[in-house]
Amino acid sequence: MSAPFKVPFQDLPLQTAQLRAELDPVIDRVLQHCGFIHGKECAEFEAAFAAALGAKHAVGLGSGTDALQFICRGLGIGAGDEVITVANSFIASAEAVSYAGAKPVLVDCRLEDYLIDSDAIAAAITPRTKAIMPVHLYGQPANIDAIAPLCAKHGLHLIEDAAQAHGAKLKDGRYCGTLGTAAGFSFYPGKNLGAFGDGGAVTTSDDALDRKLRLLRNWGSVVKYHHEVKGYNSRLDTLQAAILHVKLEHLPLWNERRQHVAAWYRENLKDCPDLLLPQEMPWCGRHVYHLFVVRFPAHDRDTVAKKLLAAGVQTVVHYPIPIHRQKAYAELGYRPGAFPQAEQAAQSILSLPMFPEMTRAQCDYVCEQLRAALK
Repeated sequence: MSAPFKVPFQDLPLQTAQLRAELDPVIDRVLQHCGFIHGKECAEFEAAFAAALGAKHAVGLGSGTDALQFICRGLGIGAGDEVITVANSFIASAEAVSYAGAKPVLVDCRLEDYLIDSDAIAAAITPRTKAIMPVHLYGQPANIDAIAPLCAKHGLHLIEDAAQAHGAKLKDGRYCGTLGTAAGFSFYPGKNLGAFGDGGAVTTSDDALDRKLRLLRNWGSVVKYHHEVKGYNSRLDTLQAAILHVKLEHLPLWNERRQHVAAWYRENLKDCPDLLLPQEMPWCGRHVYHLFVVRFPAHDRDTVAKKLLAAGVQTVVHYPIPIHRQKAYAELGYRPGAFPQAEQAAQSILSLPMFPEMTRAQCDYVCEQLRAALK
């Protein structure tokens, strides 16, 4: 909620209030027909989401984690297999691989952009590797031009973790979600395209994978009570699909506004000492700024965050503990220092408020308080 803060990290109540006139009729329509599971709004949203990205198929699921897990399962990735991903992502990137029965193999990020270090991937490839899963972190595409040739050379699938990249694209115009075999998206409420609860989707242009995903999400069934495989119960419900379809029409403008907020931050903070601003990389055609992450190599990040909070500015750390340092993944055997860039980032980054409804006055206030905190 925005009330306790002069500048909240996000302002979902404001966005929801602005959309009520559009949302209420579609919600009421679902409440009238009561097709809460696989109602017609689900197929309508899937078609619209796929078309918006230029993908052939979109399959709605219960979460972004399930989206990545089901891609692995649909591709036959399981016990004894390995999937390479990055150490400084949210733990769901690794957990999705684990849920499929495979082993996540981690590599370091780059401090320039916090994206997976494509130069480190080759050394992590083994005969067990089945896929590379780059994360389009914070809304910027990973370096697909460097990763795709590695996949082609070694016969690997390229699985995009696009949970933070709704509408992001490469310099050549291709959207995240269309750059590999398949991509997993999250519709967690705080995402650039967020539901009123949990949800996710897979985008792919592979017809066979699309059919497998539709089986997996619905107990292995396309025809009711006829089960071809052992499946799961992970479906994007009709209310969420209806809400997401309304919000999808606003996504381009919201992403544009996020870019404006990022530009205001850069203008205000360009001469701020000991503060490193996010960089847009040469291959990036559109950074959608799911997050605006700054780094303090010469300051105590937590002290800065406390000062900002005292001034009414809400911030978040994405992410304070890299995956290889999580107790849940001690089994992988990585030691402290295994991925120094990810560990350095975890200790020094801070996500500033970022949402499409943010005003110039709010941004100016955040920057003013940040400058004061750094003195």
